[in-house]
Amino acid sequence: MRKIKSETIINIIENLCAKTNFELPEDILKSLRQSVVLETGIAKDILEEIIENADIAKGEQFPLCQDTGTANFFVKLGQDVYIEDGNIYDAINEGVSLGYVSNYLRKSIVFDPLERKNTQSNTPANIYVDIVPGDKIEITFLPKGGGSENASALKMLVPSDGWKGVEEFVLGVINDKCVDACPPLVVGVGIGGDFASVGLLAKKALLRETVSKNKNDFYAGKEQELLTNINKLNIGPMGMGGKTTALAVFIETKPTHIASLPVAVSIQCHSCRRKMVII
Repeated sequence: MRKIKSETIINIIENLCAKTNFELPEDILKSLRQSVVLETGIAKDILEEIIENADIAKGEQFPLCQDTGTANFFVKLGQDVYIEDGNIYDAINEGVSLGYVSNYLRKSIVFDPLERKNTQSNTPANIYVDIVPGDKIEITFLPKGGGSENASALKMLVPSDGWKGVEEFVLGVINDKCVDACPPLVVGVGIGGDFASVGLLAKKALLRETVSKNKNDFYAGKEQELLTNINKLNIGPMGMGGKTTALAVFIETKPTHIASLPVAVSIQCHSCRRKMVII
């Protein structure tokens, strides 16, 4: 049994909150740079400004966006780990509170969805824990802005809808809501599971790097098909028209009931901030 102090986790999360909000992942930057050469006019100018913004944010250690998001944590907790003086949930929330307050990151979480009183710490975080073999803790942080979250959607299709129904739903969501989510986008699509799990499946899809391919050849082809069709919509960077409406589309699936075909679309803006640490 490996012992890890709660304080260690807190300190790592505090730093992770800052670095993730200050530094755009290299794979996203690479995709943006590749997209610049495809565009002309205002679309090209917007992409160049997005890249310049990322360079300034990293150099000055400022937030990439004023919306520093809901704090989402995806944790793979080794079964041979014992956390001293606390638990994984309390440690992560304490780290988030310290990270957002000490780095002057915007606190966006309210205690009650109707009363709207701010918690002043950006907590509680959304924490998803999987127990895995081993004596390490892998933590991936995904701060997700309100605009892109509001553009996400879920629908309970029926099996007879098939891939055609899935594709029509995804393209409809992008066409209707994309502009409000600050494109170019990264699009996560969850298929299967049930009402409660398919949204999480779509959000987990956003953790993949833009260079990755689905391990299933069929879904790898459908990812490319969706990306091509989304970029044909001519919504473009910031909704001003162009060839780059999305940088990537990722599909994740899981087993489902014989009577069901749940589909969820989790949209992420061009500021697709994510970072992983292993303790």
